[in-house]
Amino acid sequence: MALVHYNFKSQSIERNVSVTIILPTDELSFYDPAESQARGQNPIGQKKRCKYQAGMKFQTVYVLHGGGENHSVTSRYVPLERYAQENRVMLVCPDFQFFGTDCAGGKYFTYLTEELPTVIQTIFPSSPEREDNFVMGYAMGANVALGMAILRPDLYSACLDISGGIGMTLDARTLVEEMKSDHFKTFMPSYQVAFGDPEAFPGSAYDLYAAAVRNKKEGKPLPRFLLACGSREFIRRRMEGDAEKLRELEYPVEYILAQDYDHDWNMWEKYLCEGLRTLLPLKRDFLYPQQSFNK
Repeated sequence: MALVHYNFKSQSIERNVSVTIILPTDELSFYDPAESQARGQNPIGQKKRCKYQAGMKFQTVYVLHGGGENHSVTSRYVPLERYAQENRVMLVCPDFQFFGTDCAGGKYFTYLTEELPTVIQTIFPSSPEREDNFVMGYAMGANVALGMAILRPDLYSACLDISGGIGMTLDARTLVEEMKSDHFKTFMPSYQVAFGDPEAFPGSAYDLYAAAVRNKKEGKPLPRFLLACGSREFIRRRMEGDAEKLRELEYPVEYILAQDYDHDWNMWEKYLCEGLRTLLPLKRDFLYPQQSFNK
């Protein structure tokens, strides 16, 4: 397994940013797999079934952290390396703020959807094809993932929203009410920075319902949406509302209600794992040139 802590100067955010990148390399061999087997292997290590080959790529999942956290938290709280290896998929865990929007705090949406994929696909073996790219997140990061998939449906084939209850939503009225509330003004002033004037929000750049309607009218390819929420979560009604609006617009969507789970790491670890194992439509294999898999 390769774990890369990558730091570079982002032009869209205008500062250095850090990204955690996980590549499933344990099954890859420098030698021919048969020769590798003959040389003997560590009995507790994974067998070398495939060979490194110039031009090979990985399907890639962008994994977005929750509010008040950074790029490192997800891979420290959840054994993402093991899940990436089991499913032969590359993971990219970026750092971001201000609910993933372009605002006075920084152009985070541009960074997440344009600059970061360009950097990742240039420097690392990440497939640039839409069918090979996915986005998922938990808590605040889930709403950012939802927004990325709706606002840039050309980039991702599927989105997994786990416990997304704050930030971007298909219910503009709810977001406007939150922005106007004393609670958000007092305890979360970054909300106003991220989304601007609440009176001008409907129909604006981050009004996901308006964007979802445009996607349908323009015949854009629609990602598959999976929304997972614990039955005890305080944001349950909000998530069910997002799922219902996607259904109304005839988007491919599945809503998962996890019985007895709450808004915590028990929920997030379970569905980050399930996302990689079963929920996201991954190929779960290495991508060799011309799809000539060497097994």
